[in-house]
Amino acid sequence: MKRHPLDQALDLAHSDLQAGHFFGATSPDYWNMVGPFGGMTAAVMLQAVLRHPDLLGEPVAATVNFAAALGEGAFEVLAVPVRTNRSTQHWTIQMSQTGADGKLHVTTTGTAVTALRRETWGTNDFPMPEVPSPSAVEPMKIGPKGVEWVRHYEMRPIIGSIPSRWDGSGEASETRMWLRDAEPRPLDFAALMALSDTFYPRVWLRRATPVPIGTVSLTTYFHTDAALLAEVGTGYLLGRATGQQFRNGYFDQAAQLWSEAGALLATSSQIVYFKE
Repeated sequence: MKRHPLDQALDLAHSDLQAGHFFGATSPDYWNMVGPFGGMTAAVMLQAVLRHPDLLGEPVAATVNFAAALGEGAFEVLAVPVRTNRSTQHWTIQMSQTGADGKLHVTTTGTAVTALRRETWGTNDFPMPEVPSPSAVEPMKIGPKGVEWVRHYEMRPIIGSIPSRWDGSGEASETRMWLRDAEPRPLDFAALMALSDTFYPRVWLRRATPVPIGTVSLTTYFHTDAALLAEVGTGYLLGRATGQQFRNGYFDQAAQLWSEAGALLATSSQIVYFKE
């Protein structure tokens, strides 16, 4: 049986050197012009935590810092549980790749928090917006050549689709869209991490100008557990993203992901470099 492209991209082999040390390789299915889709790199970093034999609980938060470009080919990931308490566990994560000089260089750093969740009081102060059903929204056309990762997601923009004219006329930075894996796959934490980075750069929408950009740091907070993800299954998620401040070559982006039933599954924030 053919494996899902996401599972192939997340594939990590245990090293004999130490627990939490893995080998992997970039996937052409999730390529993004000059390197891997950032959401996939973040998902691989989280996957190293999820595959660690000493894992406690489930992800609560994960931060990934993109220190250098990840090139095509093999890489290494090291996930270390630096502190384990009764119900929480704190992690550092590092991705490295051999450079042209034959030396191993760090490309990506990160941290994560996992925890044993327990039933408590709860409420949602950020309810899902009222939007048309997925079936009532047209899917987005496939992206430009070389951006392979978008072909592996079904995206149905409600507002804030990619500008049809790059004429500097942008007035808002909000996007709302239904999304899921193009090839159906049950939702899990690694997939949710990747989905939190599926929004194109907010500065492109706000300015209607395709300036060069690069994500510097991405943080995703998980408001779900494995049981709720199983309920979502292969269903759509509603994604909402907005820019908040654009200044001196950087902008930030806030995003939320809800299930079709209205459960807030994840929120994320990222800081992105942009060039005039």
